[in-house]
Amino acid sequence: MRASQLSVAIQMDPIQHININADSTFALGLEAQSRGHRLFYYEPHQLSMRDGRAYAQMRPLTLRREVGNHSTLGSLERVFLEEVDVVLMRQDPPFDMSYITATHILETAHPKTLVVNDPAEVRNAPEKLFAVRFKGLLPPTLISRDPGEIRDFRKEFGDIIVKPLFGNGGMGVFRIREGDENLNSLLEMFGQMNREPVIVQKYLPEVRQGDKRIILVDGKPVGAINRVPAEGEARSNMHVGGRAEKWMLTRRESEICEMIGPELKARGLVFVGIDVIGDYLTEINVTSPTGIQEIDRFDNANLAGLVWDAIEARL
Repeated sequence: MRASQLSVAIQMDPIQHININADSTFALGLEAQSRGHRLFYYEPHQLSMRDGRAYAQMRPLTLRREVGNHSTLGSLERVFLEEVDVVLMRQDPPFDMSYITATHILETAHPKTLVVNDPAEVRNAPEKLFAVRFKGLLPPTLISRDPGEIRDFRKEFGDIIVKPLFGNGGMGVFRIREGDENLNSLLEMFGQMNREPVIVQKYLPEVRQGDKRIILVDGKPVGAINRVPAEGEARSNMHVGGRAEKWMLTRRESEICEMIGPELKARGLVFVGIDVIGDYLTEINVTSPTGIQEIDRFDNANLAGLVWDAIEARL
């Protein structure tokens, strides 16, 4: 049975810049609207808290699948989050102090207002760090700021990937082969940008056959695509030239989902995207996972509908 009309606030980056044929937030909003739910939209900087009550300067939102004419916004109004039924926290990382502060503010409204994903658990599950908790699923992985440790790791494995611990979208991902003279310079650059460790992993040549994005809803896998990197590119992200392919889960990928799924559900992480290369889990994306529209096209599915089924069941 469908839920009665819900008021749904979407916290996201500027809606006018999205690609409506790829954006997962757009698909989630369109599905909610098709179910008769009322949409509101605001950007992260419009979120505030006064005397312990979270609110945002929001606009009523209407969506349509028309390129260049995909959204209509109503008049700006202050809305307390306790007055809406659901908040979708969908802005992109980086997972910086601004992001963390937003989770603290949203936490004051949750669970009276259902925030998806649970803001406390989003804060406690940084995507690359969270994956490390699941022993035996990741490739050899080092998290460190110590150049000596990183050089030793490269000496041990020869071919490595170095990337920011809290980045996203493949930004700042470097492949450093044995003998590459750029490692020290790269670590100096990272060190000047911030004080955070980097994550270093053994390079997996299986990435040439693809990097799988698997979507889990309430801890259960519901679809996947394979993202094949472009020639001469170490990253498989589609916005840097990766090619999407239809994909059916392998036995190993199903095992990975079975191992992590119960923990995701217990933490209130309703909508999650994981990345798998070869036999290894590499990331657990809990902030604003993407990929559902690509999977829908290959599988003739409606993953946004499954997400909303899970949200409505919680209400």
